[in-house]
Amino acid sequence: MLIGLTIVALGTSLPELVINVFASVRGSTDLAIGNVLGSNIINTLLIIGVAATIYPIGMAGKRSTIDVWFSLVVTFILLIIANFTFFGDGVPYISRYDGLIFLALLAGFLFYSFTKGGALEVESSASESMTLKVRWSVTLIIAGALGLYFGGYWIVSGVNQITADFGLSQSMVGLTIIAAATSLPELVTSILAALKKNSDLAVGNAIGSNLFNILLVLGVSALIKPIAFDTALNFEIGILIVSTILILFFIKVDLGKTKRAISSIEGILLIIVYILFLIFSLTNN
Repeated sequence: MLIGLTIVALGTSLPELVINVFASVRGSTDLAIGNVLGSNIINTLLIIGVAATIYPIGMAGKRSTIDVWFSLVVTFILLIIANFTFFGDGVPYISRYDGLIFLALLAGFLFYSFTKGGALEVESSASESMTLKVRWSVTLIIAGALGLYFGGYWIVSGVNQITADFGLSQSMVGLTIIAAATSLPELVTSILAALKKNSDLAVGNAIGSNLFNILLVLGVSALIKPIAFDTALNFEIGILIVSTILILFFIKVDLGKTKRAISSIEGILLIIVYILFLIFSLTNN
């Protein structure tokens, strides 16, 4: 759970970070906020849902729910910050000071995770170790960095072309197409973890990515350029809040009678909710 919340979540959130940096530099702030909200909704509903469907998700002791609660609180903070900071013309936005607040919260979360992580009641699980030669490791890092750089650059360029050709808003493209693409690392990681019955890693990866997307990705994006906020996106923030509350409900109430935090039945329900959200978003663009 701790590894998923921190190390794995940071790695799988890098595509969102790179894309948002390019978007912020180019002034495509609608894409930046849409990408984060869309990715977080996919993480909470689709990715946790798929992982639970493959293998019911357990949680690493009672204290692990604190991380889900923190994700909920951070989403509420985003809702407040985005709606109650205004430009001179009355347009709400996420300022550079707000970005610093997000980064400070991230530092606090990481400090808490690493100082309290050892006290978690972790279920028994097999650990795998893999030793790579230094040269091969460096090669993989360079290849991954180049892939992120050029991929982020090309995606932002492609989004600008799509919005111009098809008349779609950048926030809508970010909520759907780009969010789905940048969430693939989380999806693959969670599926592999679920197949190996390491379900704590799967849910930790999804919740941790949500935190990194808001606190790190939006924090850095806001420092580069303040992010104008379209109040129509309050609906997506509301969906994210409701879906996180749904996760907490499933942790407390075992609908599948499996004595697991999130059962296969509950995973299917999460997937259905995401499909309904996607249909609504596409038909109401």
